[in-house]
Amino acid sequence: MIDYPPLFQELIDALRLLPSVGPRSAERLALFLLQNPSAVGDRLVGAIQSARQRIHPCVQCGFFAESDLCAVCRDSSRDAQLLCVVEQPGDVLKLEKAGSWRGYYHVLGGRLSPLDDIGPEDLAIAPLLERVKKNPPLEAVLALGADVEGETTALYLTPLLKQSGIRVSRLATGLPAGGGLEYADSVTLGYALSGRQEI
Repeated sequence: MIDYPPLFQELIDALRLLPSVGPRSAERLALFLLQNPSAVGDRLVGAIQSARQRIHPCVQCGFFAESDLCAVCRDSSRDAQLLCVVEQPGDVLKLEKAGSWRGYYHVLGGRLSPLDDIGPEDLAIAPLLERVKKNPPLEAVLALGADVEGETTALYLTPLLKQSGIRVSRLATGLPAGGGLEYADSVTLGYALSGRQEI
């Protein structure tokens, strides 16, 4: 049986390393890249190389930046009394697109996971504590996942942040907008009930 040449198969295998790209998607992408003008592939390669060379973590918050500070940290119109702690840089964009946060951010670079040998020293916890010690906000919102690792990280950070006299809060959890009870698991329903609000 005839198969793709080894270099083509290597391209497919490399594309499969991308998140959400399975074998068929990788094959389609590889075929597209090889069957279309080389300018498409060249532009993709150039964009990847430029991004990897010029984009780095912001020295203050850990979000993506091309200079020392990211666009968020350079924005002096933001509320310096509010700090939102997130797991990954992509979480900043999700919150920004929601359009309701005008404070600053701090990216941890992950979450505590003892089973995966990810401890406090593997995350940007020390810079967070140093940051709030120098310029304590009034409130730190822990925008972390509602899973075991997110809860563990929140439980670890809360007393450390409160030592600086900061109000610490978590994002509300519960039923999604437009969702019915029939699709909710027991943990989600528990959070929804405990976080209920008077109307």
